[in-house]
Amino acid sequence: MNPVTVIKLPFTRQAGWKALQRRKPSIPVLAWCLVLPMSLLPPVLLYYAGTHYGDDFIAGFAGREWRFITTILFLAELLTFFVMGWLIHAVVNGTRELSIDYPDAYLLAALAPLPLWSSAIVLLIPSLLLNALAVLVALGISCSLVYHGLQTLCERSDNDVNTMSATYTIMAAGVLAWGLLMAIVWAY
Repeated sequence: MNPVTVIKLPFTRQAGWKALQRRKPSIPVLAWCLVLPMSLLPPVLLYYAGTHYGDDFIAGFAGREWRFITTILFLAELLTFFVMGWLIHAVVNGTRELSIDYPDAYLLAALAPLPLWSSAIVLLIPSLLLNALAVLVALGISCSLVYHGLQTLCERSDNDVNTMSATYTIMAAGVLAWGLLMAIVWAY
């Protein structure tokens, strides 16, 4: 699949979704080849920002245990992938109108955080406002990715209201998980 098709995934239900579904990547392949490398990006860049910018970025940013914080963040991101795959499957199959199998649920769980992981690149710029804006934009793209993914990957997705409802529930849980991850960063 070419990069242009991957970039189109959050914006349409046609481009690339069926090709991904036909490939049927296994859950271990998703975990090892996509989730593991991409989930390294935020901890590494957060460690860089924490050790290089210090209090210039945010007051109190310099005196933190960045090795510990970023290790916990990385492990929590990996755990979140497995929990979100299960959650997507449970939420979607909890309705009568929609259905998704485990490989597709985990495919969506692996793709949904890609914008958030990629937004960590902005940590190379020591601007709190720019970083906050990048995260908000990434969160919106992630929501769109889940919505269009559910439209395509669900077996009975004729009713758009049910797809929107499932997206809302999944993203609410995802934002809660993301908020807990950020609380870990600020707690230490």
